[in-house]
Amino acid sequence: MTLASPSKPKASKTTLGVFWMLVTGLCFVAVIALVKYMGPRIPPAEAAFLRYLLGLLFLLPLAKYILAARLTRRQMTLFGVRGILHGFGVMMWFYAMTQIPLAEVTAMSYLSPVFVTLAAVVFLGEVLAARRIAAVVFALVGAVIILRPGFRELNGGHLAMLINGGLFAGSYLLAKVLADELNPLVVVGMLSIWVTLVLAPFAAVVWVMPTIAEVALLGAVACFATLGHFTMTLAFKAAPMTVTQPVTFLQLVWAVALGATLFSEPVDVWVVIGGAVILGSVTFITWREAMLNRRAITPTTPETKV
Repeated sequence: MTLASPSKPKASKTTLGVFWMLVTGLCFVAVIALVKYMGPRIPPAEAAFLRYLLGLLFLLPLAKYILAARLTRRQMTLFGVRGILHGFGVMMWFYAMTQIPLAEVTAMSYLSPVFVTLAAVVFLGEVLAARRIAAVVFALVGAVIILRPGFRELNGGHLAMLINGGLFAGSYLLAKVLADELNPLVVVGMLSIWVTLVLAPFAAVVWVMPTIAEVALLGAVACFATLGHFTMTLAFKAAPMTVTQPVTFLQLVWAVALGATLFSEPVDVWVVIGGAVILGSVTFITWREAMLNRRAITPTTPETKV
């Protein structure tokens, strides 16, 4: 009996980590469902701007940390560049939501950590070992399974998600650099401020007066997105990412179910298979980071959400 007792707290934390990651997945699936339900009447740039503008209300408690931080000119420049990359990435995501099914958006979002891995090699000089190369290749195979070029019609939404992955990769690499120097709360708050500023002129050009219902929907999007990032943090605090990472596959399952039941989208088994292949490779990369006792550069899938 005494031998089993030390493992109970660890098992309890693992269960708690899985629970919070399940909640995180539900929050982010709620985000994509609400955006899909809102439809294409509001241009993607305006929808993304309103989402971040309303989201600033939830981040007001971070103001004291931002004001207390003595940011250098270099750090402000990095924040600005990150805001540009992330802002354009968010616009691509909102555009893709109006063009392709929920399941495809969710499955292709798993590619972002793979882009981060490749970018880390190019820009940060990281060594890409044979096993990680194999994981990246499998992820790209998963993308091909989803897209199936030559066997199905592709549109701008698929291209937008590929661009989104590359832009988010750059954003998270800069986040790593800034997080090494500043309080993570400052990094989160500054991202929201800069993305709102970056999106503002694009939203102004295509502005369509939103209805009260549309503002309420985007307010709910901001709420669920903020809550999702909070519960994701709780999940990472409770359990290792190697435990919580596989749980994110359920987001694809829920997206497929929502798409089929609420939006009459056909269930494409190839999208599910491709998403599983990509997520498997990302999980392996995360596990390798843990085994090497290094600080993970590759963000987990939920971190790439809007």
